[in-house]
Amino acid sequence: MTLGVGVAALNTGNNLLYLVLGLLLSAIVASGILSELSLRGIEVRRLGTDGAFANEPFVFRWAISRQKGWSFALSFSEEGAPLVGEGWINHLSAGSEQVVRGELRAARRGPVTLTGIKVSTSFPFGLFIKGRVIRQRDLLVVYPARIPSSASLPPHARPKPVGEISNPRQGGGNGDLLDLRELSPGDDSRRIHWVKSAGAGKLLRAVREREEGDGFTLRLETDLPSERLDRRCSEIAALADRLLQRGCEVGLEGAAGEVRPGRGPLQQRRILEALAWAGFLPAGK
Repeated sequence: MTLGVGVAALNTGNNLLYLVLGLLLSAIVASGILSELSLRGIEVRRLGTDGAFANEPFVFRWAISRQKGWSFALSFSEEGAPLVGEGWINHLSAGSEQVVRGELRAARRGPVTLTGIKVSTSFPFGLFIKGRVIRQRDLLVVYPARIPSSASLPPHARPKPVGEISNPRQGGGNGDLLDLRELSPGDDSRRIHWVKSAGAGKLLRAVREREEGDGFTLRLETDLPSERLDRRCSEIAALADRLLQRGCEVGLEGAAGEVRPGRGPLQQRRILEALAWAGFLPAGK
């Protein structure tokens, strides 16, 4: 439109067209200056996510701040990474740190190298988008896609031989009560003995006998094509989740390192980490 008004002004010599041309050019210059000031001095650091699963949106967080001035209409995304989505904030004032939450999505599981954070703004008129990339290197591990679990134990889930399971009276099962211990980070909250905890004034975990046959080791075949390996990892993750929900002891073999049998949410996170790295690292690394 600016070019058209400029050509018309040259051909006709109309002063009004010259005035409109000057206003349009001034708006372009003002937009560039104000958007540059809005991006200047911004500091960004990644806070990451609590858990990223392939083929579904997950919440990703950035912490942003600036020492002087104000910023408006900012959007944040990951530059050069196979992640779709962004976060957005209306206003950032000087001297304060705000957390921006964005909804991202990854197409497949595995480690994703994050190299830079792209900060963009369309301030002040919304006609142009100006951006800059803040270089920061991090690693995001995307877990296998979540799928429904199989109805029964598949062939790659085999009971752990009794001789390879630790002493059944070491606790962690569903049998008779052996002892009470203070709850530690990563322990399953379902093991809390609420009556004794109320009397002691602190959270106590029940240590019970293990029942025979509640330990499983899942095996992953890593010599599969890429798509089949991703599907296999999703199947094993679903099965592991089902077994852990039932209170079973679950381990993993054949992925990126062996995961010893265990229980609880922390064990599930270990299995998901190993499955995410499967195929990207040599087995046993």
